[in-house]
Amino acid sequence: MTGLLLRCCTGAGLLAACVFCAGGAEAKNYITETRAQSRGYSEAVVTEGGKMVWLAGQTATADDAGKSLAGDFDGQVRQLFKNLDRTMQKAGGRLSDIVQMTVFITDVRNGDRFVKLRHDLLKDNFPGSAMITISALAAPAAKIEIQGYAVIGGR
Repeated sequence: MTGLLLRCCTGAGLLAACVFCAGGAEAKNYITETRAQSRGYSEAVVTEGGKMVWLAGQTATADDAGKSLAGDFDGQVRQLFKNLDRTMQKAGGRLSDIVQMTVFITDVRNGDRFVKLRHDLLKDNFPGSAMITISALAAPAAKIEIQGYAVIGGR
């Protein structure tokens, strides 16, 4: 029994090492269509292998200098994407590794503005996405919250 367990653990370790070594290649396949791309998202993002990162919902009610962003939707979006990028770097990746995001906004009129900002910030190869309008967020000054999933590396 111990020998079998050792062989299984060794096999699992070897498999993990192979996946890790193959992890340097960008291998996301973005399934797109015109409407989705115009709204700054992909219909699907296909990955194989890689390290999964689950991003908690984040808001940005102050900039890096501590200045309040209350009432500044654009400022909150820009700061939020900076924060997400910082979080992804801590996990060993980058903003472009996000493959799915759920966006919560408190005012439906900000939806098109968010799409424009996401285009400006991400450029292309957009994550899959859902946008949900809600009445409020836990932080009263927050106008937007984003949570998501990322895949770093893979094949």
